[in-house]
Amino acid sequence: MTAADDDAEAAAPPSTLYLIKQLELAVRAVMDDALRPLGLTTLQYTALTVLERRGGLSSAQLARRAFLRPQTMHVMVRTLEERGLISRDRDPGNRRVLVTALTDRGRELLDRVAPHIEQIESGLLADMSARRGTEFRAALRQGVVALTAEAAARGVSATTPADE
Repeated sequence: MTAADDDAEAAAPPSTLYLIKQLELAVRAVMDDALRPLGLTTLQYTALTVLERRGGLSSAQLARRAFLRPQTMHVMVRTLEERGLISRDRDPGNRRVLVTALTDRGRELLDRVAPHIEQIESGLLADMSARRGTEFRAALRQGVVALTAEAAARGVSATTPADE
């Protein structure tokens, strides 16, 4: 950061939304770097953790929960299935729908990834006291709730898909 950057920031500090986007980009860069040697992208990791928390989802449901477009999720699901990280079976209630679940191999990979993710999160919170870290997480949740309500009032989805 240069002196000119410091002067500009003092005169007009960045908006909260800009800081959140910068944080998202920094998290993504660090996660991509940590996951690459394990053969995963951040988006694949997100999809696997969604399935870890709640399996038995259709590709469309998984796409919404993992912040992806259905077309992007379709390609990702095929890749993860080919790697043996997920399985898909017909939904007994609707034979036209395939439900996706994490396999044992997928769980094992998430277990191997967990220390890397914990290290990233620890790094994010390292300069905060435990109390401040808890407050930070609470503030993030509060922001999600507020803007999700705003999106609903506008009749739009609060989970804007990424398409990468």
